[in-house]
Amino acid sequence: MAPGESPLFRPQLLDRRRRLETARTAQPASHELERLLAEVDAALDRVAGGTFGLCESCHDPIETERLAADPLTRFCIEHLNESERRALERDLELAIQIQASLLPQRQFQAGEWETWYHYDPAGPVSGDYCDLMPAGAAGLFFFAGDVAGKGVAAALLMSHLHAIFRSLVQFGLSVEEMIGRANRVFCESTGSAEYATLLCGHAGAAGAIEVANAGHCPPLWIRREGAEALEANGVPLGMFCSVQYPAHRVALEPGDRLVLYTDGLTEARDGSDCEYGQERLSSVLARCHGLPAQAIAERALTDLRQFLSGARPTDDLTLLVIGRGAAA
Repeated sequence: MAPGESPLFRPQLLDRRRRLETARTAQPASHELERLLAEVDAALDRVAGGTFGLCESCHDPIETERLAADPLTRFCIEHLNESERRALERDLELAIQIQASLLPQRQFQAGEWETWYHYDPAGPVSGDYCDLMPAGAAGLFFFAGDVAGKGVAAALLMSHLHAIFRSLVQFGLSVEEMIGRANRVFCESTGSAEYATLLCGHAGAAGAIEVANAGHCPPLWIRREGAEALEANGVPLGMFCSVQYPAHRVALEPGDRLVLYTDGLTEARDGSDCEYGQERLSSVLARCHGLPAQAIAERALTDLRQFLSGARPTDDLTLLVIGRGAAA
């Protein structure tokens, strides 16, 4: 966090101070409230002095996601004491367990539909969103998204999206209605700088697919003729409360597959800073018609690893394959 960005935190700190003053009125002898008030005042002094967001030990910027979670933070991770470091490690371990519990069954089947996904955080936790839910006796809802940012802050927003869609799916809404209402809830319950790209879809009878895309990577439709992109439409969730998201409708034949992914796949770069790209992914998938969902995912990931040649991924990566039956 650069010192020049510290005024963004001033309203938050002032709000916390007002709440503490209210609580102190009810508990005038509370040493804990006095301590917290002193810490908030000290943070406001750092804002005024231009040192907010700088580690008091090394004077380098404190990690953005930690500062966003706790604006009273004064030290970067490198200069935490042993007790603080152990507490942070415990928090991260719990966050990893919670996020893993939110992921759907890896191999999900509903009627003639089969799925497989790969979910790979770049760090301990991920801002990518992936979910699958049954829709009636033989259909399913599917979701893939990418919250802006990385780390714990993005993972918290990912869990927020998970809860929103899990709540909405029970009301029998269309894809357009579901993503529209999710956008309003997300918009009204998060900060103005927070947004997520997202794809919301429904797979129904006779190969019918409905997909609404909120600025996410275009899904790829594997057909006998090759791999076709279903182009994105709409802006990311959280930017404007009243946006409408029209659905794109296609009919998958037996053996057809739909591939959803996050930009951690297509924007991955090798050691020469060359981008993997949607075109290369489409070329790989064009030869996968009729293959099982898991085999398609593994083929794409193998090609990505060959492209990277040992270079480390720098972004979360999610790949979800939805298939209809076997090839005719």
